[in-house]
Amino acid sequence: MIFRRRGRPWRSLLAAASLAAAAVLGVGPQQSAQAYPAPVSRTDLINALSAVSGAHTVSGIFQNPQTPNQWTQKYHDITGKYPGLWGSDFLYDAPTVAARQNIVNQGKTEWANGSIVALSFHTCPPTTGSTCDWTQDIEGRLSDAQWTQTITNGTALNVAFKRRLDEAVPYLQQFKDAGIPVLFRPQHEMNEGWAWWGGRPGPDGSARLFQITHDYLVSKGLTNLVWVWNVKDISGGAAHVADYWPGASYVDIASVDAWDNHQVPYEWYQAMLNVAGGKPIALAEVGQTPTPATLTAQPRWAYWMMWSHYLTDPAWNTNAGVQASAWDSRTDNQGQLGLSGSPGGGGGAPGTGPITGLAGKCADVPGGNTANGTQAQLWTCNGSAQQTWTVAADGTVRDLGKCLDVSGGASADGTKVQIWDCGSGNTHQQWAYRSATRQLVNPATGKCLDVTGQSSADGAKLQLWACNGQTNQQWTLPS
Repeated sequence: MIFRRRGRPWRSLLAAASLAAAAVLGVGPQQSAQAYPAPVSRTDLINALSAVSGAHTVSGIFQNPQTPNQWTQKYHDITGKYPGLWGSDFLYDAPTVAARQNIVNQGKTEWANGSIVALSFHTCPPTTGSTCDWTQDIEGRLSDAQWTQTITNGTALNVAFKRRLDEAVPYLQQFKDAGIPVLFRPQHEMNEGWAWWGGRPGPDGSARLFQITHDYLVSKGLTNLVWVWNVKDISGGAAHVADYWPGASYVDIASVDAWDNHQVPYEWYQAMLNVAGGKPIALAEVGQTPTPATLTAQPRWAYWMMWSHYLTDPAWNTNAGVQASAWDSRTDNQGQLGLSGSPGGGGGAPGTGPITGLAGKCADVPGGNTANGTQAQLWTCNGSAQQTWTVAADGTVRDLGKCLDVSGGASADGTKVQIWDCGSGNTHQQWAYRSATRQLVNPATGKCLDVTGQSSADGAKLQLWACNGQTNQQWTLPS
């Protein structure tokens, strides 16, 4: 977000907001939360977020590292629930830099309680030291010559920038050592020039700094990071997001911050879907919780994160509005994401055996026919090879040497689900399991494996359909 919008840096706003009391309305019933397993890979978390997209969204809230559970508790005071995502930032000024270990300590606690962890980094520019000033430095600008040096490997400013990244490595490593994946969002809101890293379109602009950050931290062995690319909902900017896109190989989640609008405009929702190319999309910062109407019109947001004190700012939120968002049946609060490792569970180990569904019957390849395009069906379980599926750690579901495949990668209700030659990285053949609802979802479309017509008759065809929670979309996978 642009912290200057209220005329002073974010930390002062948090301090002031913490002194304000908020009236609390009636609180809804307590949810049933579960702790998340560890270790969990970055792929497991991406698969879980891909799986919720289209039917659910994970709630979240940002925390100052100096008071790392203040706004989580306030969310609970208002709603009776804890958010499903906990966010913080490594930041830039001396007091918050000194509090960075709090991020790790609280993040581990939140993960154990059933919340995923999302981190950002307001990195000081390479022209300054490890701590810096908001107005002079974070909101400052590099000259074109300084920028060119920063993105040129081996130059003094490039090395200085990497030293800034090094400061986060020991903390991110602690999450890796604990088996916790982290949603990591560097150079946020890069399509607007309020920060020194932003407002530079093109291949040698802000996107290049994102690429450098990615490659450098991966080279440090931080394989637990889920890479979140981020822009802001500036007027007219939806048509230009591709000017800041670093490339699909650098991004796991495409996100937008909703600050110029209380509810994100549909054009930005569509822009995120377009640039993401089947990857999950998210609202990385919001000042107002997404309304039920927004969740209906824009169902593919995998998560949203409220920015701390805006939760109780009457210009942005009411308790009733926050409750409507938190209590919506599509909102996953703490412990409700259904994160259980790879599609087959078990933290990434493949499972082989029957996939059982409606009336206890099995997913089946008719007659053991291995021809490409053979439509899968439901059939009485018989232990045959044509019902012996391997749910693999790479997101594929395999039988008879072929992969379960969405015909043509189409997203229309009723699209045939078939077997086809397996292809590396083919989104038609990617599946993620929602353990809480027992749904098997194709992340690229956000739709579910479905038995046609809710029929339990032998030979009922399997298809793709909008996830609806009905029993013909409930499956039990091999362990």
